[in-house]
Amino acid sequence: MSDAAARLVEAFRSFGGDDLRDLWVFDHHGYEHLYLREDVSDALECLDVSRFIDNERFGYVTRDTYETLYYADYGYTVRGFDAFEQFRTFVGDRPTGVLAGFDRGTDGRDFAALHDRICALNEEFGGTELFSDPTARDRRP
Repeated sequence: MSDAAARLVEAFRSFGGDDLRDLWVFDHHGYEHLYLREDVSDALECLDVSRFIDNERFGYVTRDTYETLYYADYGYTVRGFDAFEQFRTFVGDRPTGVLAGFDRGTDGRDFAALHDRICALNEEFGGTELFSDPTARDRRP
């Protein structure tokens, strides 16, 4: 795993602790999981992960739309499901998507602080590739 990817995992683990379920990076061409909890891996075995990531790629269009409609820059999206919360953002000029799931907690999470940390890491690494191995793209868990 690249240093940038390892630091990203560390940031998400620090933010979510044991509630972190999964962490993915993706772009227009591929995807890779950086962290996948065993129980989540088992649940994903019966799903087509590529369709799941393809759906998140629609966020590129949403991001561009928000950038033209609002007076503020788009930052991130959080979705609530019955068993977990899902966070998605984009970093860099390409951009690279970052997607993570967390068990639902009883206390609110400061997703804005997480987004700021991800942006700081992106700046620190100068947009260095988050994919740990470009040949590993489109890899199933």
